[in-house]
Amino acid sequence: MTFWTDLAGVPYEITWVDAGGLRTRSLQAGPASGEPVVFLHGTSGHLEAFLRNVGAFVAAGYRVHAIDMAGHGYTDGPGVDYEIPVYVRHLVDYLDAVGIEAAHFVGESLGGWVSARLAVDHPERVRTLQLVAAGGTKANPAVMERIRESTTKAVLEDDVAFTRTRLELLMHDPADVSDELVEVRHAVYHQPAFQKALPHLLAMQTMEIRRRNLLTTEQMTAITAPTLVVWGRENPFGDVPEAENMHAAIAGSRLELFEECGHWPQHEHADRFNALSLEFIRDATRAAGG
Repeated sequence: MTFWTDLAGVPYEITWVDAGGLRTRSLQAGPASGEPVVFLHGTSGHLEAFLRNVGAFVAAGYRVHAIDMAGHGYTDGPGVDYEIPVYVRHLVDYLDAVGIEAAHFVGESLGGWVSARLAVDHPERVRTLQLVAAGGTKANPAVMERIRESTTKAVLEDDVAFTRTRLELLMHDPADVSDELVEVRHAVYHQPAFQKALPHLLAMQTMEIRRRNLLTTEQMTAITAPTLVVWGRENPFGDVPEAENMHAAIAGSRLELFEECGHWPQHEHADRFNALSLEFIRDATRAAGG
């Protein structure tokens, strides 16, 4: 199966949006009149992380926006360390540029961290929030070093095996890393501009910088958007108690744990995730009178 199979029969376009001066790659699909859903990937990732999800959301009538976040994929870097306020500013600029007043957000890993901070700082922009193996509540030196070392090797070494290793870290089953996914990420990593900006991208793996960006309990308790927390029991970058603490801090949130799942529930168990995610959005919208 290839990305083209995942998107077979789905009208979509890959385009570029000027978001606050950053040329931003965006996959857009679904009816223009549909409620917007924004997918946000993880550290060193790109919009292809959600290609197993786009079709289901389009079939349900939503307008999908999967973007490469600031300095990721093929989106311009801002020329400074990529801290959470930088990502949030870029995300708000993107929403403004495409005319989205409020959206449903599905954020994986770093994308969940950014989405949660958006829900704290700009609650009017968030209809619902899905935190998928979300980062942002812990500063674990071992995990930070694993991310820094594996990403640096994959970006700076030509051997495609390092890119495959970086992706296999995300999955419970390495078979979920296709040759095509490896090729796409290898091409992203080996852009000269991406390589040059790598210290900015990895800044959040520095303890001092990470700590000042962490989501606090106070911030999480301030989140009012209906929230779904999704976590893989074999997540290599965060144990289940992290998800349980998010769930406990965010009033009215829902927690779903996936068995035999690593850091990419939306990819590793796409069918289950799509059904759960869409059900959550529908139920939350209905409860809000939408």
